[in-house]
Amino acid sequence: MSLAGADQVFAADLPANGGAVDWYTGAQQQAVDDSWAVAVDGSTSVTSNSSAFGSLTVTASPGGPPTQSGVRVRVEALAGTYSYPGQAVASRVTGYQQEGALLTGYEWIWRDAALAGFIGFNVRSNQLSIPDPGNPVVGTGVGLKVAGSFYANPTDRTMVSAYGSYSTKFNAYYSRFRVGYMVADGVYIGPEALFLGDDFFRQYRVGAHLSGVTFGPVQMSIAAGFVSDRVQGSGYYSSVEARAKF
Repeated sequence: MSLAGADQVFAADLPANGGAVDWYTGAQQQAVDDSWAVAVDGSTSVTSNSSAFGSLTVTASPGGPPTQSGVRVRVEALAGTYSYPGQAVASRVTGYQQEGALLTGYEWIWRDAALAGFIGFNVRSNQLSIPDPGNPVVGTGVGLKVAGSFYANPTDRTMVSAYGSYSTKFNAYYSRFRVGYMVADGVYIGPEALFLGDDFFRQYRVGAHLSGVTFGPVQMSIAAGFVSDRVQGSGYYSSVEARAKF
């Protein structure tokens, strides 16, 4: 089903000290870059059991450089579609979801770790191709949303990250955990696990990610693996994420 929000693993960049690693892609930093104040992150995720979503997130550091502890402001947008066998209507149902969120919070930055917390609200809209009495996640409404993220470099060649969010609208939740080992200069590979759901569906994903691929000013991360969904059954997923700084 949906990704329950524009939720990627976000945190600010760590100070580039002794080969510190970028929080998002694992790209190794050569010097502290405080010349940017806004990060734009985009992602797409597709599953073999009929779901496709895209998201865009803009994170700003209005109080100072993003490589230092401080206030963060985030705007999120997400849209996608999914389909599932509607048992109550004996037909396949297609769902359409759009969501936007505005969050504010604070991030603590240390030499080898970053921890952030956010709170705000989200507006979510769900429509179905045909009415399905078995699906309560329908309509448009506003919810309180909270989120948190953590990133660390336990050693010079390893990374670990975690992200979680919850919205009172449809009780939507999302979490992702990653660990990685540096196999090339700034490039990490390792496993990931995701758990997501709402009042209608529950899903988990287990796979692998490759992070730290850089094309000019854009940093990339790709992942793929197995997905199991309470409504849609099992299948496979793939995702692509990218970040640009301004």
